[in-house]
Amino acid sequence: MDRVLGEGRFLKLVRTAQGWEYAERTRGTGAVMMFAATEDGRVVLVEEFRPPVGCSCICFPAGLKGDVEVGEAAADSARRELLEEAGYEAEEMRFLFTGPSSPGMTSETVDFFLAQGLRKVSAGGGVENERITVHEVPLDGVDAWLEARMQAGAMVDPRVYTGLYFLSERG
Repeated sequence: MDRVLGEGRFLKLVRTAQGWEYAERTRGTGAVMMFAATEDGRVVLVEEFRPPVGCSCICFPAGLKGDVEVGEAAADSARRELLEEAGYEAEEMRFLFTGPSSPGMTSETVDFFLAQGLRKVSAGGGVENERITVHEVPLDGVDAWLEARMQAGAMVDPRVYTGLYFLSERG
């Protein structure tokens, strides 16, 4: 039987009967990430300071599913998070796959979507205490842009490269 070692507002630390320790969210039912690019070939990325790593991180728009409305469908969470974080609505939110976010450390899984038919409707930037910067980077220059951001001290979420693969395959 699993044992809760500690619990905060957003996370709890769990130990399994076999001794493995991992983090679990206290609210929400997982996460969503949206691989998004505009029709004219600009990749939609977000940047936010992340205290655990002590620097800004570049990622595709993402967030928790089910943290606003219990039972919220993953595609609805994806649409909501894309709008909140990046200020875009998507004509189509195509489900790609589900995968673990960090399988050695957390039980959280992420549902990945390809956001298509984007329309800019607001500035984005997140909600409440989020301070998200939205970047629209030409797909043909994204590698150099990411390298420049890393040289400036930001970290790039490795899932960005997965998203770039799916966006280039969409072609």
